[in-house]
Formats: sequence, structure tokens, C-alpha cells
Amino acid sequence: MHKPPSKAAANDVYRLPPPLFNARCMACWFMLGLLVLVVLSFWSLDLQWAKFFSRDAMARMGRFIAELMSPATDSAFLRKLWPATLETLAMSVIGTLVAAILGLLLALPASKTWPGDPARWRGASRLLLNALRSVPELMWAALLLIAAGLGPMAGTLALAIHTTGVLGRLFAEAIENAPDGPGFALRVRGVGEGRIFLYAGFPQVLPQLISYTLYRWENNIRAAAVLGVVGAGGLGQMLAFHLGLFQMAQTSSVLVAMIALVLLVDVGSYLARRVLSR
Repeated sequence: MHKPPSKAAANDVYRLPPPLFNARCMACWFMLGLLVLVVLSFWSLDLQWAKFFSRDAMARMGRFIAELMSPATDSAFLRKLWPATLETLAMSVIGTLVAAILGLLLALPASKTWPGDPARWRGASRLLLNALRSVPELMWAALLLIAAGLGPMAGTLALAIHTTGVLGRLFAEAIENAPDGPGFALRVRGVGEGRIFLYAGFPQVLPQLISYTLYRWENNIRAAAVLGVVGAGGLGQMLAFHLGLFQMAQTSSVLVAMIALVLLVDVGSYLARRVLSR
């Protein structure tokens, strides 16, 4: 014969859900503070939504979009567009590759690889990585234009410098979070730290490092297309030139090339990560 549930079990079944806000819940206070900051942000900014959605603004925006719907397809312009597209792709590839190498070199002194590691250069290395990634790519490109002049050289260096700071920090975190078991087994046998990283640490974090690098390559292809606005070459330079002259057909073609290049790189990066994860 089936027994009725006990009183304790019945209380567990019919227990009320916890209150939405608890004075002892730190996450609740954090979310409340975040909500207050969002409200204050909307209150402090002069967001003129009525003017933005006015009939005149919508009409002007519609005319602008209609002009962009007819991209230039003449062969003379496409012969200029194709090299600029390849130049943007090359800027992103070289900038990301250089950043991955420099980021790994800076990540080693910026990480504490085992509990007894003194990591004497950890603070200075992390400070350098913070400084490199704190300055936006556009600012690096504007500074490097003085030394390298107009063209893709400044844009490539700007991507490499900024991405070095980003990848260096990500690489350092990956190295620090790697399991220490294989390294400890080699360390007790008297193997040097350099060989321990090559044979134990690096193989463990390599898939994660490649994943980070591919992700930053996706970001850099977008950044490379924008860096040309300050004269750093590629599609961005063409975009700034034709948009400044209000040549909307040519501007539309440049935007289509940007979108196609970003989609191509995104798909290639996604397929590469799928292959590496198997």
C-alpha cells in the first residue's frame, strides 16, 4: 500500500521559491547597482529620439540608403577594388601573425607557470600588455603614420601592436590555468623550465592559443577595413576617399567588398576551429 508523503517531504515539494531580492545576496546588489548605472547613463546622455525618428530624418536616411543600393560594377573601378581587398586581408594576416608571436613571448614572463615560480617579470610584463591593448588601433595607426607614412605599413603595425596586448594577456591566462601535472613530473627530474614548457606546457595550451588567434584574426579583418580611414591603406582608405566625395555607387561597392571579406574570414575561421576541436 502506497504511503502518503511525510510532512518534511511535503514541505520540500510545496516550498516557495526564494525571494527575488535578498539583502545578503551580493549578486543582487551588483545587478541593482548595474541597473542604476544604466538608468543614469540614459538620463545623462542627450538622446534625441524624437528628432532621430522624425519624418525628415527618415526621409533623408531613406534617400541615402537608396543611393547605396546601386553599387558601381564597371571594370575600371573593380580593378582598383580587388587589390585593396587583398591588401586589407594581408594586413590582417600579417598583423595577427606578428601579434601571436610577440604575444606568446610576452605571455611567458607575464604568467606564473607553477606554484613555486617566482615570476619576477610578471607585473612589468602585464603592465606592458595592458598599455599595448589600452590604446585603440586607430590611435596606433595615427601615431605610426608619422613614421611609416601613408599606406598599409602603418595599419599592419597598428594591428600587430594592439593585438599583441590582447593575445599576450589571453595567452598568459591560458598558460597559468594549464594543469601542472606533466610539468611537475619533469621538474622533479631536474628538467629545465624551457624544456618543460616546450614538452609539457605548450602542447596543452596550443589548441587554446590557436583558437584565441583565430578569433582575433576575425576582429582584425574588421579593424583593418576601418584603419584605412586614417590613411592606412586597404578598403578603408578607398571608403574614406569615395565617401568624402559623396560617390555613393563606389562607396556601396567598397562596403560590399568589406562584408564579403568579413564573411569569408568568419567562415574560414569557424571551419578551422571545428577541425582543431576534433
